[in-house]
Amino acid sequence: MGSDVTSSETVETDGDNPIEPESSVEAEPVEAEAASDDAPAEAVADAEVAADEPAEDAAPATDEPAAGDEAGAGDSAEGADAEDAEGAEEAAPAPKVQSPYDKPGRWYVLHTQSGYEKKVKSNIEARTGSMNMEERIYEVVIPMEDVVEFKNGKKVVVQKKVFPGYLLCRMRLDDDSWFVVRNTPGVTGFVGAGNKPSPLPRKDVEGFLSVKEEGEDPARKGRPRLEYEMGETVRVKEGPFADFQGEIVEINEDQLKVKVLVNIFGRETPVELEFAQVGKL
Repeated sequence: MGSDVTSSETVETDGDNPIEPESSVEAEPVEAEAASDDAPAEAVADAEVAADEPAEDAAPATDEPAAGDEAGAGDSAEGADAEDAEGAEEAAPAPKVQSPYDKPGRWYVLHTQSGYEKKVKSNIEARTGSMNMEERIYEVVIPMEDVVEFKNGKKVVVQKKVFPGYLLCRMRLDDDSWFVVRNTPGVTGFVGAGNKPSPLPRKDVEGFLSVKEEGEDPARKGRPRLEYEMGETVRVKEGPFADFQGEIVEINEDQLKVKVLVNIFGRETPVELEFAQVGKL
């Protein structure tokens, strides 16, 4: 065929110099050799990086407190806040009850018929409303106190009038208010010097109306007054000395007994009696 080419491979030329094609067989050893040469370097680099990096399991060093520390600190703070709140409550003074003396008007004492105090109180309140005097006559009070009595062999505490035959009236005194109260059925007059009513001082008002602090412990309140008092003259109602009179010289509150000096044949003799065996004159 007239051709001297014996190989099917095409020879490329770069100008006058021929460029031989790369053989795939020869390239593979080169790549393997390059890989084998680079492997130690990459392994060393990886080992160095691993040595510089902290272990994954090790907790990073930070300035933040641990979760347990945070909980403990929170509990401590809450405990401190609770203690501060309790201290503030203890330090806060108890609210004070308004004194009846500080209310509008002044307090005056009215004399009434004994045994008709409640009726007179109702009459004054009714006249105050019917005559439109609510702005000048504010309230009427019957002072009461707790008294220890002996009933059916037992000690009981009952309420009794502090001043039988008297009332307290809080009012703004003028001619009209005076006329309404003074002319109420059952009122015999105002207590005062001459014909001029005298208002009560603060001490008497708060004493008669028993002003107490709000929330006061009942155990700390004043003890109830005994029915009888030292030096009081009483009458013996029962026993061998019935109808005798004598002066109380001793009171045994626990046993509810009194010792009375009874005049027997011209000589005063102390006789011990139960509360139920004596009575007021």
